[in-house]
Amino acid sequence: MALLPLIKGPADVRALSADQLPELAQEIRTRIIEVTSRNGGHVGPNLGVVELTIALHRVFKTPQDKFVFDVAHQGYVHKLLTGRNQESFDHIRQTGGLSGFLSREESPHDAFGAGHAGTALSAAVGLANARDRLAEETHVVAIIGDAALTCGVTMEALNNVASANKRLVVVLNDNEWSIDKNVGAVAEALSRLIVSRPYNNSQKSLKNFLSRSRWGTKLLDFGRTFKREVKDLFTRSSSLFEHYGVRYIGPIDGHDLNALERYLAFCRDAKGPIILHVRTEKGRGLPAALKNPEKFHGTSAFDPETGDTLSTGKPGAPKAWQDVFGSLLVREAKANPKVVGITAAMPSGTGLNQLKKECPAQYHDVGIAEEHAALFGAGLAARDLRPVCAIYSTFLQRAYDMVIHDIALQKLPVTFCMDRAGVSPSDGPTHHGLFDIAYLRCVPNVTIMQPKDEDELSDMLYTSLHSGAPMFIRFPRGPAAGVKIKDQPKILKIGEAEVLRQGEEIQIWALGTMVPEALALAEKLSALGLSVGVVNARFAKPIDKALLAQQATGAKLFVTLEDAVVTGGFGSAVLEALSEIKKTARCVRLGWPDVFAGHATDVKTLREKYGLSPQQMLATVQTAWASLENSPQNTDLKY
Repeated sequence: MALLPLIKGPADVRALSADQLPELAQEIRTRIIEVTSRNGGHVGPNLGVVELTIALHRVFKTPQDKFVFDVAHQGYVHKLLTGRNQESFDHIRQTGGLSGFLSREESPHDAFGAGHAGTALSAAVGLANARDRLAEETHVVAIIGDAALTCGVTMEALNNVASANKRLVVVLNDNEWSIDKNVGAVAEALSRLIVSRPYNNSQKSLKNFLSRSRWGTKLLDFGRTFKREVKDLFTRSSSLFEHYGVRYIGPIDGHDLNALERYLAFCRDAKGPIILHVRTEKGRGLPAALKNPEKFHGTSAFDPETGDTLSTGKPGAPKAWQDVFGSLLVREAKANPKVVGITAAMPSGTGLNQLKKECPAQYHDVGIAEEHAALFGAGLAARDLRPVCAIYSTFLQRAYDMVIHDIALQKLPVTFCMDRAGVSPSDGPTHHGLFDIAYLRCVPNVTIMQPKDEDELSDMLYTSLHSGAPMFIRFPRGPAAGVKIKDQPKILKIGEAEVLRQGEEIQIWALGTMVPEALALAEKLSALGLSVGVVNARFAKPIDKALLAQQATGAKLFVTLEDAVVTGGFGSAVLEALSEIKKTARCVRLGWPDVFAGHATDVKTLREKYGLSPQQMLATVQTAWASLENSPQNTDLKY
């Protein structure tokens, strides 16, 4: 009989015998591969933590005990073991299914939600401190990846662990271990000795005896130093953590269930903060994921036998926006040695893998450290280089201080190319890039652009690199427009929009990928007998006030379209500009509402949910026009 269907919660996991656990682990891997091969998702990270997650749930008791997973893209196993192995798991990352990350709203077993790397340790320090203040006898466990150690916030938390908490368990999930087997075996033997009860009892007795005399205290001090140096000889990580006042154990095999339970039980009973270093194999159980860990970190639907991605696009479909950008950056880098590309551990996702291949001397991957990426770029720009930081819109939020304080304030020529601007439907609210216009528009000295097609992206990148100023270019996830790129890009006039269609009564101003939606909307309104113009705004900052003033002399209604939140966004910029030039015209702002949009199977579904389908936008404009026709003109610029 299959075991996984019988697991309704962690208590059922603890009720299994030790010899049943390998079978459960295999069933979990089969289930994850089955679902992700249809839906896509984070395959490799979850396959690598199967045994670790089983052991965690056998040693600790959620939801009383709190697990905090870094990023939480390795939380599928946790979901399966906490009562979520149902139809909702079949549709994970799809409309009506589970979130691809952990969510406090989804389950009481999810103590803390996340979607960005490096947050787990800080959150766990806070949870543990709250537990101590509330005098609870529960446990807090942070499960962090080795890549999280490149995040500044993780190191900040590590600096605070010992002083803020009485007890905290940190599991360092290391899937890129580089020490050879012999040294690792000795390190494991040392760790096995360290966690044994006789060893610790003898240590305690010896310390009590020696601390009674002056010479004994000196011997203890020497012993502590000697112990640390011996451990450092075999496992370099121990010194790093123990200098922060956190006890270190490991590394151990993260797929050995017996060892995991034994070590985790020791960590559970420890009196102070402790780190358990486990080695896991990312993608374990799926040969294709082992051969290509980068691809299977997060992938679309795939063939579980071959690992080939199941393409959902049409033959001959346009290249993805990030790949277009990557090729354009290579062209600019070859033409100008001052151009330098920077990524924060996302070379393929941002298209910078092309620069890495073609111009490796002009390429930098700084790890998961967006703040450093921005400041590093600022340092390059201060010496008249032309850094291009390719960072997802949602991740650029992390470098906001650097954008304001270090780049915009000093007017340094750093170009930010913000991929995934708009919605990332399967990933959900932590990954939607909907806020960048609003959070950047208030910053002095910056320019914000969005191209309608590939050729305009070429012009914008070229313009940015020749501007000598901070520049931001946003573009969405998915295929570009399929427009041919001219051989020689041109420099755009900053803030100048482009009239695509002449009209008098209604003027539609659209930004970037909303331009085709604007043209389609104009056609439908024109069929109703209205005179409708369409403008490709190009710039969210600055707005083309001259064109706006010219059109406002005759237009009765302005409509703005943006793939971003309307609160403080592009439409708000148009409203403000109309107010400043003292033009009276109604304005309908079409964009994402003031909520955290959820996840869904595709963009179309999300737009329908939030009132942005073509039919819904048409109805909104028709209602506004009817209201305008039936009421006197006024100066209220909000519809």
